[in-house]
Amino acid sequence: MKVRLLALTLCLLAGLASLQAQLSPVPTPPAPPPILARPTERPDPAQVAKLDHGPQLPYQVDPNWPQLPKGMNFGECSGVDVDKEGNVWVFNRGSWPLIEFDRSGKMLKCWTSETFRVLSSHGIRVGPDGSLWCVDVQGQVIFKVNPDTGRILMVLGDRQGTPGNNDSKDGFDQPTNLCFRPDGNFYVTDGYVNSRVIEFTADGEYIRHWGTLGKGDGQFSLVHDVVIDSKGLVYVADRLNARVQVFDENGKFIAKWTNIGAPWGLVYAAHEDAIYMCDGKYDRVVKLSLDGKVLGEFGSWGKAPGKLDYVHDLTFDPADGSIYTVEIKNWRVQKWVRRKP
Repeated sequence: MKVRLLALTLCLLAGLASLQAQLSPVPTPPAPPPILARPTERPDPAQVAKLDHGPQLPYQVDPNWPQLPKGMNFGECSGVDVDKEGNVWVFNRGSWPLIEFDRSGKMLKCWTSETFRVLSSHGIRVGPDGSLWCVDVQGQVIFKVNPDTGRILMVLGDRQGTPGNNDSKDGFDQPTNLCFRPDGNFYVTDGYVNSRVIEFTADGEYIRHWGTLGKGDGQFSLVHDVVIDSKGLVYVADRLNARVQVFDENGKFIAKWTNIGAPWGLVYAAHEDAIYMCDGKYDRVVKLSLDGKVLGEFGSWGKAPGKLDYVHDLTFDPADGSIYTVEIKNWRVQKWVRRKP
């Protein structure tokens, strides 16, 4: 009798569990990550002709830069910066995500994806103390890294892979890049999903943010990079709106530059008091005055050395005026040197 009662009880419990499973709502699967915007395969010459243009700048590619060891390749190259010694740091989506070269192109050090795990590299900047700040766009975090040891010194973001909304103080949603103020504070562009600029202290503490999704002044559609000039003005690459917006240090809108192409990467050249911009949509590098006038340009679409395809970021070496560009589709970094007159 006890055995029969036990069997009946087990059957009843199983039936209740089955009924509960049928009545419970089916969990909603997580949304797939947004597809990153892709340009046309080749810029339309008619569209290029409508942009503001300047004279051709005297730059040519150094064909011997860089020298990678045998059997080693980049992945998609997303970020680049120069440190105080003139060494070049390349952030890429290959098996060696973080690589350092000297000015001659000799590789100095690298870290593998096993020792420095990022879901998808994006921007990189050298901090005032020489530390490296690496943006993991799909990972939703920013790493501060010791350049000598590769040790991670700080992590900003809720958790790797966990997004925050547009008002989050401790989370990002596909952040893109950052830049530093003289006082050590820094701005982060956040990014492909969120639409804002965030200011942090040097210790990673939230101060403020500004920006929402849209086309109005102070709004963004894919905020992709940020730089500041010697006066503290903040220049933001508003990529899909195809403009650079200018703000004061607290985020007050000042001006916007249009018809200059699609700004993907920005770098401020202090000794020239000008900004160099990589126009990833139209595959060129543009030099801009601080009132948004095109002073010159170089580059065009292509696969061969000296051409560009999906040029994503750039940096400037003040020692010799060289410019370094990184490309997503061509999986490379190129060094552009000034031609001798």
